[in-house]
Amino acid sequence: MRRFRGIKLIGLATVSWAALSASGALAQDATPLMFGEGVDASLVDEDARDALGQPYDAWALNLTAGQRIEVMMNSDDFDAYLELYGPDSDGSAPVSVDDDGAGEGTNARLRYTVPADGTYTLRARAFSEEARGTYNLIAHERPAPPPAPEPTALSLGQTVTGTIDDTDPVTDEDVPYEAWRFSAREGERILITLTSDDFDSFVQVGHAYTEVFEELAYNDDDGDSLNSRLIFTAPATGDYVVRARPLALDETGSYSLTVAEAPPPPQARSIRIGDEAEGSLTVDSALDEAGYRSDVYEFRGQEGQRVQIRLGSEDFDTYLVLYQGEEGGVPLSEDDDGGGQGTNSRIVSTLPADGLYRVEVRGFSQTAAGDYTLSVTEMAPERPPAPLAWGRVVQGAIDDQDPQDAEERGYDSFRFSGVEGNRVQIIARSGDFDTFLRLGSADGEFDALAQDDDGLGEGTDSRLNFTLPETGDYVVRVSPLSSGSEGLYSIELIDRGPAPTPGSILIGSTARGTLTETDAAAADNSYFDAYRINAKAGETLVITMISNSFDAFVIVGREKDGDDIEVLASDDDGLSDTHARLEWEVPDDGVYIIRAGSYAPGETGTYALKVERQP
Repeated sequence: MRRFRGIKLIGLATVSWAALSASGALAQDATPLMFGEGVDASLVDEDARDALGQPYDAWALNLTAGQRIEVMMNSDDFDAYLELYGPDSDGSAPVSVDDDGAGEGTNARLRYTVPADGTYTLRARAFSEEARGTYNLIAHERPAPPPAPEPTALSLGQTVTGTIDDTDPVTDEDVPYEAWRFSAREGERILITLTSDDFDSFVQVGHAYTEVFEELAYNDDDGDSLNSRLIFTAPATGDYVVRARPLALDETGSYSLTVAEAPPPPQARSIRIGDEAEGSLTVDSALDEAGYRSDVYEFRGQEGQRVQIRLGSEDFDTYLVLYQGEEGGVPLSEDDDGGGQGTNSRIVSTLPADGLYRVEVRGFSQTAAGDYTLSVTEMAPERPPAPLAWGRVVQGAIDDQDPQDAEERGYDSFRFSGVEGNRVQIIARSGDFDTFLRLGSADGEFDALAQDDDGLGEGTDSRLNFTLPETGDYVVRVSPLSSGSEGLYSIELIDRGPAPTPGSILIGSTARGTLTETDAAAADNSYFDAYRINAKAGETLVITMISNSFDAFVIVGREKDGDDIEVLASDDDGLSDTHARLEWEVPDDGVYIIRAGSYAPGETGTYALKVERQP
């Protein structure tokens, strides 16, 4: 935001500039905002932009711990959106956001309880990137909430009713609630159900002996409705507090709360690798810790063994969870619709150790019911990745002897070593199937860092461009795009060296260049050349890119880690259908990067790039 450009100031805050200067770059670039005095302002193309290219205005609020604030943003021109950043923020993670909190159309209302003294930065922007126009912004300090009354005692098996309204105490997020107290023994399982026809219910359980509510468990939706159902296992004998509340601000109305003894947890049944089991989920089924009807099966496996677990049902949307060891622990893997057939589930996992494994069978919703079939089978083991040499074309074949991934695609694996910052290009071709490339680290379970389907731009062949994030070993998987496909393929690993260093261009001059396959490539496999410029805050630059060989695309931004940039503005067809023209106001003095590239992947050819000041 160019300070005060297009802004009519009704009131300025009296903010400590010493505090502003000590609170980071965000606050230094922000305009002070005063409680109770409205500001009329505008979002324009020349405003500062965030990492996603979204324009915004920045406002500074000097706040103290315990303050409860409310900021209203109203606009007739666009859907308002507010973001609040803390004193030490770098602009990447807001402490609070709001879109339509005002509850009236598309205006925003942000409420926040301040945890620590400091200068906070408020970003006012539109919900959509293209929106521009005027808005009104005003901040208020909110009064202290009503004191929280002593929670009402509740016996196990009892159902109570209540009403949430503006006389109730509120959470730190300003959501009204009512509190109830119950007693439980260590290890006792409690079923808590909160229903309402008036609001989206949200139930919380916490300790009863602390002044500040300490949440131990919560639930929002039971999977079939906006009601809440929670299984709570008491960690110790004593009293606990249940908070009955809406999910969001400004929701009120009546509710019903039941606290009862929960059914016992599911007892594990035995299943061997290679077996198939049939079962049913009913209203009498055991409930897991999250309140889902579930059955549990256990099997013994060996380190390195690769298993496939399938769960299918014609009656409900299935869900699978795989655990290692006895009861409890973090899931090794879980899946909803990986079965490839509608709502069925499938897990493929390489077992990390010898021992016992547990499979939880449940539905996607808490009230799912019906028949199901579960199978556990052994799959072809992972093969050690074959070495892949630089600059050589390797021939291979996908057949029914290959291991399969979670989407039932056969694949071959290759391994290579690379250096941090180096660019690699991998090309896969096949006349038998649509090729699919994935690249990941060689450490641990394979997890794709990059992938490509048709990046070569020639039918169904693949070309993956990637800049290595660190020195080490990497694995490439080549497979068909769809399951069931087989045939011959070729794969080639190309060393493209480090990213080219950006050249320089003077404002007022024209650069002529050529995009080739040796140039830098974006994640979508489009090529670009990069240029550095020195620019001053407030000046407007006109950046024009013309090419008769490809659809021109121009980006301007700041350098980030590696060869990436923070995009500040971009244009595709601002001059014509294939020529780009971008008018951009420089936010700060400094060095910026212009990327002159193609809009589509794989395009090459000559271009002209001109950078000039707007008269």
